[in-house]
Amino acid sequence: MRNLADTLSRLKHRASGAHPASSRLEQVAIVGPNPGGLKAHQHVPTHLDHRPALVVVLHGCTQTAAAYDAGSGWSSLADRHGFVVLYPEQQPANNPGRCFNWYARSDVERGRGEAASIRSAIETVVLQHDIDRSRIFVTGLSAGGAMATAMLATYPEIFAGGAVIAGLPYGSAASVPEAFDRMRGHGLAGAAASTAAVLTASGDAGPWPPLSIWHGDADQTVAAVNADALVAQWVGVHNLQARPDEVRHVAGHIHRLWRGAGGEVVVEDYRIAGMGHGVPIDTHRDQPCGAAGPYFLEAGLSASRTLVTRWKLAKPDGTDQPPSPEAIEREPRKHETAAHDGGSWEMTPSVTQVETVTDPAAGSIQGVIEDALRRAGLMR
Repeated sequence: MRNLADTLSRLKHRASGAHPASSRLEQVAIVGPNPGGLKAHQHVPTHLDHRPALVVVLHGCTQTAAAYDAGSGWSSLADRHGFVVLYPEQQPANNPGRCFNWYARSDVERGRGEAASIRSAIETVVLQHDIDRSRIFVTGLSAGGAMATAMLATYPEIFAGGAVIAGLPYGSAASVPEAFDRMRGHGLAGAAASTAAVLTASGDAGPWPPLSIWHGDADQTVAAVNADALVAQWVGVHNLQARPDEVRHVAGHIHRLWRGAGGEVVVEDYRIAGMGHGVPIDTHRDQPCGAAGPYFLEAGLSASRTLVTRWKLAKPDGTDQPPSPEAIEREPRKHETAAHDGGSWEMTPSVTQVETVTDPAAGSIQGVIEDALRRAGLMR
């Protein structure tokens, strides 16, 4: 793993090369409490389904709602399949790096801060467009992925499903230093404690929605061990066995699935081979869906397209179907078990344990550290 100084350098320059903004979104006037001081935007297709579904999308650090939409392709998918997309948007006044404050307890507890603001934005759009309340989904990248986890934990009754891309487990950090540590894969709680954080977050509002987890195995910004911790957290939430029920290979990437009592997929994990920090996209298809750029990385597999199918939003015309599994292993392959602070979770053999890295010179560059943390959205 790269040393701390190099990590700080990458964080310091992550705002460069921002994806060109989309003009497809319109601003939403949030009705109701907005304690987190967020803005919101939406895309409503011309041909909207009766009682349409809603997909809530949370951008990553340094991004805007428009830039994330341009890269991920959600509004194009909405046009083809007749659902509404909502983009809550962080403001520089709340976080200079435009990160959602996923590590601040005042922003990720039910009825408080940014989580409450996102909840109000959702209700605003639900009432505006007569959204089918049984078909509301949430997804996000990085800090937005961590905030998506927070929404699923604190308002589980709202969502029919969620997806976390290069994100972190709910409750894994409560301060800036802890957030930085968890991003690098250090100090993650064991499975039991991590699961308990979710189970107590909503006051038993349930039921618990299914979760789709996506992470590049070469991510040097948010270590891939966070995806394993997320798997352990939500396998525990759904009270499932640690071993996956099925392991597939899709477009060259490992896809693990855990099924509920009725056979439905309730936790899945896509580990994208060779991919760094970002959203996996596939630009080699006839129908447009997003564009490559910073944090939108060609992988031969589109997370957005795949989620449209997983959440049963796609029209029955075959459009936007993800690639078929190249192989299905009926018996899951042998997994390694990694212990963290008294807990354990299973890891795919391709995931390398993150080692502790120290940098004796770090203390002499305090200004650089603080500047990098601010640019990464980890310090106000």
